[in-house]
Amino acid sequence: MWIFPGQGGQRSGMLSEVPPEMIQRVKKLTGVELKDTAEAYQDSIQIQLGILLLQLFDIRQLKAIQQKPDAVAGHSLGIFAAAVAAGVISEDDAIKIVYVRSTEMQKSYPTGYGMGAIVGLTRKEVSTLVKKINSDQQPVFTSNQNSELQTVISGSLIGIDKVLTLAKETGAQKTVLLKVPVPSHSPLMQKVANVLKQELSKVELHDLQCTYLANYNGHASKKVTEVKYDMINNLVHPVYWDTMMDVASELGVDTTLEVQPGQTFTKLVKSKFPDFRTITMKNMSLDDIEFLLKKWKRG
Repeated sequence: MWIFPGQGGQRSGMLSEVPPEMIQRVKKLTGVELKDTAEAYQDSIQIQLGILLLQLFDIRQLKAIQQKPDAVAGHSLGIFAAAVAAGVISEDDAIKIVYVRSTEMQKSYPTGYGMGAIVGLTRKEVSTLVKKINSDQQPVFTSNQNSELQTVISGSLIGIDKVLTLAKETGAQKTVLLKVPVPSHSPLMQKVANVLKQELSKVELHDLQCTYLANYNGHASKKVTEVKYDMINNLVHPVYWDTMMDVASELGVDTTLEVQPGQTFTKLVKSKFPDFRTITMKNMSLDDIEFLLKKWKRG
């Protein structure tokens, strides 16, 4: 199974090996000149297009060594590269849709909003704290479920800060404000979903070539309509990553490959399923990846 992370792992210089023609393609399609600097990656449009392009490059590299996924799992932004890997959407259309997505997200909430993570409390416990703080003046919502004891919250920075403080007082092991400048995966993103629905109605989508694990419910699918729904409504729903991994295990998945730029989800997989064989493209050469995948398939 190929894993595609979302925002958070971006870093200066991450596009250094991406062919210039791919970078120029982004500019031609969107008008955006990718800078690949720490300063540029304070901007949501630069972050999302940069990560998508890096993942498209990784897909090309894997295809060049005759690899294809049995299943794909994207987290948030990662669903678009996952859909490319599954054969559902073209590279060009993915770039154009992510440009619209990132532009609308940034336009909707330019300042004062974001996401935070709480480790060491159950989702039910976090939801109880969120209910104490959430209001029209300081909206905050329970969001992504990355593991049994790692829950993300989304909303206003004031509301998030208050929930994180309560979480520490309640016994959370760790709380952190994430490097995501918008309230993703919450009802606050419905306007963005409405725009994406219009844009994706113009895009030609194709049948899946592998199993797709959906963010919005964690279930496995081979229906293009469900992938389309995920691409449209992904920002409105929490990402049920923990459920996605349970489903992957039930499907017989025992090997994961995480594309760049991070390794966070490999760590989550290893903590949940210690026997899984894992690869992170961030830390391994393509030659080593090819060797391991061929060895494991023979085994």
